[in-house]
Amino acid sequence: MGTKVNVALIDKIKDKLSNLTLENKHRLKDCSYIDLRVAVREGQGAAAQDGMMKFSSRDYSLAYGLRVIAGSRILAPGYFGQTLGSADVDNLPEAVQNGLHRAYERAIASSRIKNDRKSRWEALGGSLQSNELAPIDVRQDTIAAVYRINPVDLSLQEVGRLAQEVSKAVASRDSRVKINQIGVETLLGRELFVSSEGANIDRTYALTTGFCFVTAVGKGGTQQSHYDCLGHQRGWEILTDGIDEGLIRSKPFMQFALDLADDSVALSEARACPSSDKEVIVVTDPHYNTLLVHEIMGHPTELDRALKLETAYAGRSWFLRNLRENMLGKQVASPLVSAYSDPLLPGYGHYEYDDEGTPAKRAVHIDKGIFCGFMNSRQTAAILGVSPNGHFKAVDASLVPLIRMSTTVFANGQRDPEAIISEVGHGYYLVGHRIPSISESRENFRITSRKVFEIKNGQLGEMFRDGGIMANTKDYLMSVDAVGNDLRIYPIPNCGKGQPMQVKKLGNGGPTIRGYARLVGGTK
Repeated sequence: MGTKVNVALIDKIKDKLSNLTLENKHRLKDCSYIDLRVAVREGQGAAAQDGMMKFSSRDYSLAYGLRVIAGSRILAPGYFGQTLGSADVDNLPEAVQNGLHRAYERAIASSRIKNDRKSRWEALGGSLQSNELAPIDVRQDTIAAVYRINPVDLSLQEVGRLAQEVSKAVASRDSRVKINQIGVETLLGRELFVSSEGANIDRTYALTTGFCFVTAVGKGGTQQSHYDCLGHQRGWEILTDGIDEGLIRSKPFMQFALDLADDSVALSEARACPSSDKEVIVVTDPHYNTLLVHEIMGHPTELDRALKLETAYAGRSWFLRNLRENMLGKQVASPLVSAYSDPLLPGYGHYEYDDEGTPAKRAVHIDKGIFCGFMNSRQTAAILGVSPNGHFKAVDASLVPLIRMSTTVFANGQRDPEAIISEVGHGYYLVGHRIPSISESRENFRITSRKVFEIKNGQLGEMFRDGGIMANTKDYLMSVDAVGNDLRIYPIPNCGKGQPMQVKKLGNGGPTIRGYARLVGGTK
């Protein structure tokens, strides 16, 4: 029986692992750089359907991941990672040492192959370059978790009880509610990052989520509300008490789920949204803009995507055709539109350092309509000759990091949201997000909303279901003529990227925005 896996085990091994990276960097031939990530999580969760418990569980995870950059002439990276169990805890430094040698061997083999190809491929060989890392401010730091109710101090019975109580309440809310699924999870995690440059970053965090899915049937038909969730890097208290932190606000989970049920019932009685044959005035609320900014701003500003490093399975970016033809410094939106990614904002996307030890900082994508730049890693920052901004992240220490969103938002504006709506003679107000459909390079989009209200003479009128908007991304951004002062951040629990797929939790958001797009309706 191995030693129990919990976040405290990092205390026993952090100094030994830090020394391991430093010693091997000097000992291994042609080794330029080593970094190591170790992650431990303790958590529990439960799910209920229609008032009946489906499952509850309490578990842990332990993993590490290594990167070695080595070689002669052309430097190349080698990666190795493993997930481990309690039987491995007492021998963790030895396991890491073995993994380090495998990463080193991969780096040397890659360097050798690239040197060979560079000499034989003539002009094409010129595209093979050393793996260079842009310099960063190397830090040693310890970050504590923030919570009122420690996720690991709860009993599993308490976790399951909340899931079942919420599911029962939703099921009895209205006879038109036919199916509901409720899930809750809470965990405490700890991550250690050490490197041969001397970085030593020890971060502990809490993470809690509640999700709800409701199906209702009414005169308008079956209404499946695209599931919604609340979540934060906090303890169990966000589900029992709600959240009120300025940019992040949510009711207690019970009321959150009941509100979603009420929406589903109301929408099941509503008419299908009409479609327009031309552009109309559309006002989108912060929740809708959470998915909009995710799809048309977040993904296309991940620099590995823009540099065609993930084209085969995730697409490209219309912001950068190549290093000579791109949108950098050009107007891509109305002067009222700004957008950025900032890991220091609160919520799912918050962190102080990424998985290269790069200090987190805001990456501005659009400044008053002008395109400014991308989220990057140390390697991709070196390619463009810019500073790293701390967006290289993996969802598990055993996996290779990718350039990922932290918290990507449309920036706050100056207008009162109610005034923005009151100025509309005829148009539509879109509330909440549901389903995206995005073109390969993100230059076109179609995104549906939970509710669509017709606007007549500045007043909200009939509510429709199954509607959304469709537009060319640049045309839509250029059409924006009002931006609200009500910026909100919402959790995105399931952003997928990479092969193998990494499903990341992150934050997105924005204020109320008014622009022009085609209204796209549902079936009658």
